[in-house]
Amino acid sequence: MNTHNSHPQREAMTSFYSMFPLLFFLLLSFSSANSAHPHKDFLQCLRLQSRNSASISKVIYTSVNSSYLSVLQFLIQNRRFNTTNTPKPLVIVTPLSVSHVQDAVICSQKYGLQVRVRSGGHDYEGLSYVSPLPFVIIDLINLHSVSVDATKENAWVEAGANLGRVYYYIAKKSRTLGFPAGVCPTVGTGGHISGGGYGVLQRKYGLAADNVIDAKLIDVNGRILDRASMGEDLFWAIRGGGGNTFGIVVAWKLNLVPVPETVTVFTVEKTLEQNAIHILNRWQYVADKLHKDLFIRVIIERVNSTSQRGKPTVRAAFNSLFLGGVDRLLPMMQKSFPELGLVKEDCTEMRWIESVPYFAEFPRKTSLEILLNRTQPSVRFLKAKTDYVKKPMPKVALEGIWQRLSELEVESGQLIFTPYGGRMSEISESSIPFPHRAGNVYQIQHLVYWDKEGREETRRHINWIRDLYRFLTPFVSKNPRLAYVNYRDLDIGVNNMHGNTSYKQASKWGIKYYNMNFDRLVQVKTKVDPANFFRNEQSIPPLS
Repeated sequence: MNTHNSHPQREAMTSFYSMFPLLFFLLLSFSSANSAHPHKDFLQCLRLQSRNSASISKVIYTSVNSSYLSVLQFLIQNRRFNTTNTPKPLVIVTPLSVSHVQDAVICSQKYGLQVRVRSGGHDYEGLSYVSPLPFVIIDLINLHSVSVDATKENAWVEAGANLGRVYYYIAKKSRTLGFPAGVCPTVGTGGHISGGGYGVLQRKYGLAADNVIDAKLIDVNGRILDRASMGEDLFWAIRGGGGNTFGIVVAWKLNLVPVPETVTVFTVEKTLEQNAIHILNRWQYVADKLHKDLFIRVIIERVNSTSQRGKPTVRAAFNSLFLGGVDRLLPMMQKSFPELGLVKEDCTEMRWIESVPYFAEFPRKTSLEILLNRTQPSVRFLKAKTDYVKKPMPKVALEGIWQRLSELEVESGQLIFTPYGGRMSEISESSIPFPHRAGNVYQIQHLVYWDKEGREETRRHINWIRDLYRFLTPFVSKNPRLAYVNYRDLDIGVNNMHGNTSYKQASKWGIKYYNMNFDRLVQVKTKVDPANFFRNEQSIPPLS
């Protein structure tokens, strides 16, 4: 059963986070019966565990520290989870070394504290920095080194490095090497790769996780494991099985991919009056069949202007990367997708690294140093969902999307259609936990943003995106209705945070994210973390 069709369950989900303060207080009181100050015991444990107590003291923040709130809020990328009512961690640890991570894992277990692990802070449901239980944040922001070996075409990347930093340092070493990951440069590699990680190179080279060749993981016992010592089952699971589930990945070894010295980008915008729905409908039939070197996604959103009909303008932006020059691109477009009417003046040739700020919507000629920034230019309230489309939607569906985006009761709605095909269709569904391969024409990311704080504002915007999601039900994947784990959506089900979630409960959301790979993930979890220490509202549960 789809949870969005169950009204009582929807109401339960709506109230889930609103109950956090009371639940947090009750659980903290219960914990205090065993230890009057569990976080003080945790801190004492850290100091005893650490080989250098002076060093560990520099990376510990509690509510008595003047910088506690600024450290907590710096990487919160969704204002929904940055309110006075949002549960706060008892302790924030910002490790300077892998040993600090090991110490935090050991001491958290010893004193019954939950661990949340943050690398970029983009988790759509705040699961990397919010918990209903007394918790500690292990913030990997200081573990951000990027070591590129251009000769061997690989790189070791610490999990706290953001994608922009990874791209920047690859380009420092080579003009003809890149890496296939996301378009948002502030996203952290720890969570991004743990869920799969896709971007504009996916049709040529697959996902970020498809191109991981080794990793360093802190397991439930505080040991640091690499691919050889963790074994192939666990190595399989961490490349797409979701963050904070099997342990804490502290570094990835990436296989770098060849990119040409010159790539071409374009963004062609079409409104309803410019035949946008007809062109978008045609895009559905060709997007997954284009040459692997050509990636064209579509961003559909309302813009701040009024159409000839007096309604807000909804625009479809055809946003593209081509791995080659414009002279090769134009004949290809004329043959495969002439409806878009692409001309040379629409196109810009540049280096691959310059395309990164382009897709992040920075102005042309912005310094590449912008890629080292950890925070976005603006942070808003947001709610997101995902879908997968197996066959082109009828025009009535596209018209319905236009109608809903025209509604004035929400500040900003957006849908992003990301094409599949190419390399994505060649990789087996079971190669890594990410299952969305052959048979998918494109993915839809649904987004709604707002800026005004308040319960009514939140309710109205979340109801809008749920209604849009319900409207699209007949036109997207079915049995199961699939979703992407990196776009967390607690509407589709949650675990019991006390750790006794049943397989049946978890499968309601697990099958949507992982399809037939869910069972294998449960088996790996049962083997490596049977007591379910590493857990969140949508982490893989052990069978026990």
